Amino acid sequence: MTHVRAASAGLLAAVALVALGSVPAEAADAPPAAGPEQAASAPETLDTLSRFFSRDGALARSAARPRIEGASVPVRVLSPDFVAGKAGAPVARVEFHASKAVASDGQTASLWTVRQAGGWRVVNIATGDDETRYAAKGERTLPGGVVFREPQIDAWYVHKGAKVLPLDEDAVRAVGGDGTSLAAYRERVTRAYGDKLPGSGYARKGAAGGYDAPPPDREEPLVTAASATAGAGAVLALGLVATAAWRRRRTASRQEPAA
Repeated sequence: MTHVRAASAGLLAAVALVALGSVPAEAADAPPAAGPEQAASAPETLDTLSRFFSRDGALARSAARPRIEGASVPVRVLSPDFVAGKAGAPVARVEFHASKAVASDGQTASLWTVRQAGGWRVVNIATGDDETRYAAKGERTLPGGVVFREPQIDAWYVHKGAKVLPLDEDAVRAVGGDGTSLAAYRERVTRAYGDKLPGSGYARKGAAGGYDAPPPDREEPLVTAASATAGAGAVLALGLVATAAWRRRRTASRQEPAA
């Protein structure tokens, strides 16, 4: 699917429109904002969204009329400290914030924002609304819980206390429809990824995240620099971004467990 990727440090200040060509000057020059919502709704961002939504002739750029819907949400990713069994480590940590954008024809996109010196900037646009949708589903499923993603298998969960519940079918395959305990989940991810953490022989060989190529139904990685900007986030630390933090965009026909 069409997506946007920030591919180097030189693109951190703007959204790189891979499908559309060069970054508009107004987007590249946009000043940092006071918060993720302000960055997402800035005129420069909305102009870039109009171009994004009008890609491939989906609709006229002038007719896109993008809007930001709802508040931004923190997006948490499985923590390498948790995988390593570090005492007191949370299961996941914040990687970036996401805001949902909607076009006049109903297309949706996720704006990824990170805090940089001086404020917040949009660093990526991705098709769909996984981040905000699963944040809402997690709150319905386990009120007050922490929603997070296990990027290696593209699974979404919600965690509270000693409980980890699945939010999508990838998570159901991993932990079962009724979920699992936090201790059992830690055992599973330690078995799966414990030998692939930074500093391991696996990492030194350059085999990032355990994949050499994406599965056929997954997209190209969306972020390569946002994690570094956000402060050595979990995705970067696990070595997943560079080659294989593959993000699946489900179609409406895919079935997910009910909330």
